Amino acid sequence: MSDTLPPAPNSEEDIEDAFETESTRLDREADAILLRDEMRSLGVRPLRRALREDAGLVGDWGRERARRLRGAVEEEPVRASVYALGLGVIIGLLMAR
Repeated sequence: MSDTLPPAPNSEEDIEDAFETESTRLDREADAILLRDEMRSLGVRPLRRALREDAGLVGDWGRERARRLRGAVEEEPVRASVYALGLGVIIGLLMAR
């Protein structure tokens, strides 16, 4: 496994709408309302920004877990192999039922 990061999006706005529709216009108006000072003070943020930020947090969490797992396997490869074999046997037995 390598420690490479996924490619960065080409622009800050990685969710694009192909064409102008009533829905996209309403989305932009809703985002503008949520960016007002009174809404920001309540901790409200636009849905797309919230999704992008949450996806970044999940990606960071996953990379950290993968790094820790890789370190544990490198420190004790025999123990990790025995655990993997045991889990494989258990899953195989459950699937055979």
